[in-house]
Amino acid sequence: MKKVLSVASECVPMVKTGGLADVAGALPGALSEQGVEMATLLPGYPAVMAGMGEAVEVRRYSDLFGGEARLLRGKLGKSPLFVIDAPHLFDREGSIYLGADGRDWPDNPERFAALSRVAALIAVDGADDWFPEILHCHDWQAALAPLYLRDMGNPRNVRTLVTIHNIAFQGLARRDMMERLRLPMWSYDTDGIEYWGQISALKAGLVYADRISTVSPTYAMELLTPEFGAGLDGILRKRATDLTGILNGIDLEVWKPPYRTVRGKARHRAALREELGLPEAEGPLCIVISRLTEQKGLDLLLEALPTLLECGGQLALLGSGDASLEAAFAQAARGSEHVSVQIGYDEALSRRLMAGGDCILVPSRFEPCGLTQLYGLRFGTLPLVALTGGLADTIIPANAAGLAAGVATGFQFYPVSAPVLTQEIAEMCAAFRNHALWRRMQSNAMRHPVGWETSAVAYAALFEEISTLS
Repeated sequence: MKKVLSVASECVPMVKTGGLADVAGALPGALSEQGVEMATLLPGYPAVMAGMGEAVEVRRYSDLFGGEARLLRGKLGKSPLFVIDAPHLFDREGSIYLGADGRDWPDNPERFAALSRVAALIAVDGADDWFPEILHCHDWQAALAPLYLRDMGNPRNVRTLVTIHNIAFQGLARRDMMERLRLPMWSYDTDGIEYWGQISALKAGLVYADRISTVSPTYAMELLTPEFGAGLDGILRKRATDLTGILNGIDLEVWKPPYRTVRGKARHRAALREELGLPEAEGPLCIVISRLTEQKGLDLLLEALPTLLECGGQLALLGSGDASLEAAFAQAARGSEHVSVQIGYDEALSRRLMAGGDCILVPSRFEPCGLTQLYGLRFGTLPLVALTGGLADTIIPANAAGLAAGVATGFQFYPVSAPVLTQEIAEMCAAFRNHALWRRMQSNAMRHPVGWETSAVAYAALFEEISTLS
């Protein structure tokens, strides 16, 4: 079997803050059926150390960016798991990225340089009797690995792939940290890791990895433009032939609706309304499960909300983030009995929302792939999404063509603005009143393939291509 080391800063079921963890957790199992043995390398956060079970020490490092560390080997399901036990870097309470003040940990550059460097050391020396042929590096936290590996001479000719999950996060550090991060000075220039006078970990990966991938075909194209490329579009255009977009999938067993057909949603909708204190309504019960940020377009939803309510619809929102958005949605809930707002995150409630909702709203200004719309499809909770990134690649819109062919699975709007979102919400409410059309769309959605089968084949093919590079 081809051996690939997946290098990630988070991974379910060990630790999760976002969609990266879902992808890192699902890929090893999905790829095992494609002849790929994927091991995972994770930082030893408290949750990871507590959850890894039996482990053996396979390496020691006398000085890993300020302290001693061990490399431990365990299991992630049936796949190998390697964990960096470095208490001085990872043994701390709270968020894996943020301190109690809500700001990045000041030593994040060193913490994730350690993750990248250990990945490169495994590529050179192996881990116990396990030797990777490819490093699969996820986002900026692992993106220094190709540079470290090149600087070490890469004696085993291990190939590298960097996957961009969200280019907005680049892992910037001060230029004077080059020596502290053990980065070669020859790499610091405009064709290397320099980014406006700083070090960009993500740029290092984009420059020095053998191949680059991202999480949807449309996002791959968007990244080549100044609007979406976050200042790295130039380097990506240079490497356009090395860039591939592969859609994320979801675990079909983990995200399995508690009903077999769309008719089963009725009692879950009734239970959800009762739980949230929402009255009966003629229009759709729309849900939002999201970080409350400008990226997610939820300020646009606030402007469109009156139209949803005028059409007899309701809104049930679960999320947290920008304080002004939290306050605005809380005010909307106080102003209407048809709006329920829960600030925070509750996994169990998110599943009840998905089961009981009629439509899930995802009005993101940009969305590399998105997972909530995939959950919506799986549950027959029709997605209404912006035409961007993975949202464009996963929803068949209820436009003239989609309706004529009888294949529509949701609703899309473009350009991403409040007036256009408002119009699409009105059209979605009109479709809801056509019961036969709505049920047909729900059935289409629940049959739509959202698992990892197709994407796993694409990743396996990409790994095969990478392994044949000279």
